[in-house]
Amino acid sequence: MSYSPLTDSDIKSMLKKLDLSSIEELFDIVPDKFKIDYKKFNIDKSLSEQDVLNKLTAIGKQNIPSSNTSFLGGGAYDHYVPKIVDFLSSRSEFYTAYTPYQPEVSQGTLQYLYEFQTMICELSGMDIANASLYDGASAVAEACSMAVSVNNKSKILLSNSLNPNYKDVIETYFSCNGIDIDSIATKDGVTDISNMKDKITDDVACVVVQSPNYFGLIEDWKKIVQNKKNEDVLVIAVSDPMSLSILKSPGELGCDVYVGEGQSLGNYLIYGGPYIGLFSTLSKYARKIPGRIIGRTEDVDGKEGFVMTLQTREQHIRRERATSNICTNQGLIALRATIYMSLLGKEGLPSIAHICYENAQYAADQIIQLKSFDLLYNNRTFIKEFVLKTSHSVSQLIDDAAKEGFNLGTVINDSDDSLLLIACTEQRSKNDIDKLVKFLNSYKQ
Repeated sequence: MSYSPLTDSDIKSMLKKLDLSSIEELFDIVPDKFKIDYKKFNIDKSLSEQDVLNKLTAIGKQNIPSSNTSFLGGGAYDHYVPKIVDFLSSRSEFYTAYTPYQPEVSQGTLQYLYEFQTMICELSGMDIANASLYDGASAVAEACSMAVSVNNKSKILLSNSLNPNYKDVIETYFSCNGIDIDSIATKDGVTDISNMKDKITDDVACVVVQSPNYFGLIEDWKKIVQNKKNEDVLVIAVSDPMSLSILKSPGELGCDVYVGEGQSLGNYLIYGGPYIGLFSTLSKYARKIPGRIIGRTEDVDGKEGFVMTLQTREQHIRRERATSNICTNQGLIALRATIYMSLLGKEGLPSIAHICYENAQYAADQIIQLKSFDLLYNNRTFIKEFVLKTSHSVSQLIDDAAKEGFNLGTVINDSDDSLLLIACTEQRSKNDIDKLVKFLNSYKQ
């Protein structure tokens, strides 16, 4: 027995009490251009809460078992999370803490956020970092927004090697405010400098280049900076923070802003969230940064103290002066990242990045010996993921691999259904990789 969903009679009774004639009238406040005809989605009749739960549970049981070996990448990675990260971050004083509006009772929270900012600055080579944004995609979009605000230009250039998910969010951010978005071509899997130079005009606010890029390849940020032509064009560097532990930093190479996804720093994949956006830049842009910045000071007795130094969202200052309406500091996820980076330190992070590099290079060496697989680009500058081209249908291959215990991924917008994206973190052993190679070698469609 289950509870019954709303009947037509129930709906009519509700509308009568609201003095309305139809459901459509209930939503008159929403402009027509934002309404979607729900009928085209072929939605079933309404269900009760209990029936909805039962249906979603049945759908959930179709998920691939979490025991599968993951070779998924494309912006989210299966790194090992030490148990101390779970233990410390689950303490009640952290787990239930809200935004530290009252510094006198929030020194612990403010201090770890300050340490988080400091570590991100060390990784990125930048002067100042915030704490923090929703995820990597929103961090990139906010960096573009800051660039537009800094130089009052109206065009954004995105390398075609940028993660397509990030590009989608950027396009959504600027879909209604007159900002043009243009793409820079790639050559052999990396940004085409010649095409970038052709695209840079007087109205360009920023150039966005990811390294390692969506295809896993390392870009030349220094060459990007040297060829941006106009001094006021900001170079926004996007990168996985783990990779920055063994690469020259964006700040060292002359970039203006660093943004990235912090999931790899002590946070689980967890079906896409919660994640954390990383954002750092030069000190001259401090008052243009979105979100909030934690600062260190001394009280009247000379004791060290921490406060929210800059709070640039509209809740805190006049709306017209706000840099963004980003409204979270992702505190718990930043805490986990801080614990993780503190635990591994300046030797541990590079060590893990090197293991990822060795695993990815070994996997590539083995797979390209197989008859139906080859590297998409003749470029071995990848750290932990790479793209393969195959004669097989990749969508079918992914489904079949899941049944054999492997989670594999494809390249977004792969119209030919022939590109396989493989990521190898320190979690993947030689035995894991050899099993995958054996499966691919024997695979027949």
